[in-house]
Amino acid sequence: MGLLDGFIGNVSEVEVEAVVKELEMIVTENEQVEKAYKLVRDLLVFTNLRMILIDKQGMTGKKVEYHSIPYKSITHFSCETAGTFDLDAELKIWISGWEEPILKQFKKDKSIFDVQKALATYVAK
Repeated sequence: MGLLDGFIGNVSEVEVEAVVKELEMIVTENEQVEKAYKLVRDLLVFTNLRMILIDKQGMTGKKVEYHSIPYKSITHFSCETAGTFDLDAELKIWISGWEEPILKQFKKDKSIFDVQKALATYVAK
């Protein structure tokens, strides 16, 4: 159900090998992609050095914006689960020097906890 999950807003873990090829122009020589999650067309990638948020834009998705966030720049993050009437769960990530957090919305499922656990693992290093 991974492909369908992406279309309806659920996050699905992506095979690292597929992401490595897509990011070969972005990652450094001593950097390794360790985990990746897909949300519709966007990707949240965790390397041994940083988090990369990949925002595919436009109808074709050929225009891509890469946000590179060193783990030491993440000041804190929050995970808000979906409720009875509010069907979306939210992950907010605050970056030092930014006033507003980065916000990623998830549909009502448990995948937000997988992403939160990965984020906690890398930020706590």
